[in-house]
Amino acid sequence: MPSFAQDGGTGLSLEDLIPDAAVENPEQWAQQGTSETESAAAIDPDSPTMALDGSALAWPEDLDLPPLEELEPGEEVQYADLELTGPQLAFSEAETERISDDLILGFPQKEPPFSATGDFVDRFADLSTIKQLDSDSDNLAQLGARAKQDETLLANLLRVYGYYDGRVVRSISAIDAGEDDAGDRARVRFDVIPGERYTYGAIDLGNLTSASDGPALRGDFGIKPGDYLQSDEIVAERADLDTALGESGYPFAVIDDPQLLIDHERREGDLTMPVAPNGKYRFGSVVSSDPEFLSSRHLAQIARFESGDIYRRSLEFDLRRAILATGLVSSVTVTPNEVSPPADGAPGTVDMAVALERAKLRTIAGAIGYGTEEGFRVQASWEHRNLFPPEGLLRVRGIAGTQEQLGGVTVRFNNFGGRDKVLTFDAYASTQDNAAFEARTVAFRASFERLSNLLFQKPFSWALGTEVLYTDERNRVISGIPRDRQEYFIAGIFGRATIDTSDDLLDPTRGFRLTAFVAPEASRTVGENFFYVRNQFDASYYRSVSDSVVMAGRLRLATIPGAPIFAIAPSRRLYAGGGASVRGYGYQAIGPKNDLGEPTGGRSLVEASLEARIRTGFFDGALSVVPFFDLGSVSIETTPNFRTNKFGAGVGVRYATGFGPLRLDVGFPINPDPDDSVVAVYVSLGQAF
Repeated sequence: MPSFAQDGGTGLSLEDLIPDAAVENPEQWAQQGTSETESAAAIDPDSPTMALDGSALAWPEDLDLPPLEELEPGEEVQYADLELTGPQLAFSEAETERISDDLILGFPQKEPPFSATGDFVDRFADLSTIKQLDSDSDNLAQLGARAKQDETLLANLLRVYGYYDGRVVRSISAIDAGEDDAGDRARVRFDVIPGERYTYGAIDLGNLTSASDGPALRGDFGIKPGDYLQSDEIVAERADLDTALGESGYPFAVIDDPQLLIDHERREGDLTMPVAPNGKYRFGSVVSSDPEFLSSRHLAQIARFESGDIYRRSLEFDLRRAILATGLVSSVTVTPNEVSPPADGAPGTVDMAVALERAKLRTIAGAIGYGTEEGFRVQASWEHRNLFPPEGLLRVRGIAGTQEQLGGVTVRFNNFGGRDKVLTFDAYASTQDNAAFEARTVAFRASFERLSNLLFQKPFSWALGTEVLYTDERNRVISGIPRDRQEYFIAGIFGRATIDTSDDLLDPTRGFRLTAFVAPEASRTVGENFFYVRNQFDASYYRSVSDSVVMAGRLRLATIPGAPIFAIAPSRRLYAGGGASVRGYGYQAIGPKNDLGEPTGGRSLVEASLEARIRTGFFDGALSVVPFFDLGSVSIETTPNFRTNKFGAGVGVRYATGFGPLRLDVGFPINPDPDDSVVAVYVSLGQAF
């Protein structure tokens, strides 16, 4: 111990230095020598310092220090540059995003910039506990607990985007910077400091390059060393690589789970994802597990591949969907089985083994309905969907109603000679009694067509057929004079072709459709033979004008040249009106009329419709409102004369379902005849056109 602090040779202890009076009565002893009038004497700063008791060191009275010499700057002095490391922060200038009334995100990092802000904020908003459980009754304890969960969520999201050195600063207060008064509720603010984004280092994909398509397959895995690291991207690219392998002939390829090793010193992540291609193959045969029910030959006709084609997983899945779509099986699995392995650089061969379980094949169906224009209608049917294997259907049907009675038998072969090709034979007898005509008909019809369906919407479909019928018909009154019934013997052929570029069969939002129908017919009536051609052309166009509005329009032109109006059976003439025609009018209620106002039909027709399909926010966007306008004109001449023009308008609603929109339209006739209703309602599945 220095000598000026304490003299170790005095021999006095702490107890020796304290008087006995101070120990007995400390307060009284402390008051000795003081009075209320006494005050401390002023101390002169220039007075000499008194010597310290017990100190042997003399206090210097006068001390002269030499003046400091000024240093000249050195010529060879070099100054080091100040190098700032880490992110540059500016909390006062931070960009903010308000997630909810109780939650704010701040981004104070200026350099390097946080490039994933938009997507990051959206994902956090979808998962935030504070936002999901937000209510006016939240207390501070609840908010704090939820804030801890959201803080963990933010840290995890930063790592998802490759920010492994990120930090999250959490604060809870009732006032924000720049505000004068505190609010009624506390708010949580997270300042997100992502730091520097990591990149991919080494990438190991196992034996991928050993495949014959190795370089191309490596290109399908879109992650390269040096790319910014994002774990979502690994999952997406793994799926893309799996798809590429399946579509390039590798049915047995295996991709192990990815492993990511983070190196904080290099700020990189090394990715390991072993891939085993396991050989390239071609399609062989299709083998059915129940050949008497659905033969291997028939299943091969359904398939969209030929033997010898390079294997594609999408075609395997398509075959399974097509078999399920027949309605004949309750379950089906399609498995590639190796027949011959790859050898000498040539692909191997796999057969498609189809294991199926039969479904119930008989169906009884019925329906009861009522319409203001059609009256009551009851219909029923019985069918066996595979009475004539493969896929040979027999259906017996009947209709009993106010305006129609019918009995018929149908035999139909689905996928006949190829996928979605249908051969149909139909025989029926019917009576019809509506506002336009009364008819008793016996007919036979055969057709062969290529259909477009929900499973595979085709850009081009077609139909060819023939029809023979006998019908006894009449218009009720012409010029006020009742006419006798008139018999018609009709035979003809018909063809239909459709071009479809729309994006959906039941609810299109873009594209167009064009359909042409031609039916040359020979008719014998009143002892004479007549020849005429029924022609019809339909066009529709769809366009999205915004995210929530689709404009749709259609045009229909039809004509029947070659025979006078009386030589054409009333049931085969042209009419307008109804839910698929001019809404607001009854079914077939528009056209030339007799003296009693009953439509007689015509030989030319023009129809047009325009509607706006407007999605609303109701029912999670499933509900749409559809204002519409329709017009129609029917003429006795083969060229439209536009003497009988009808206009209809109204509004409808659509409710989107998984199998198409449900339609409800309410139409009003703009220029009705005296017998027309003031309103008409139509309900159906799918859009009006």
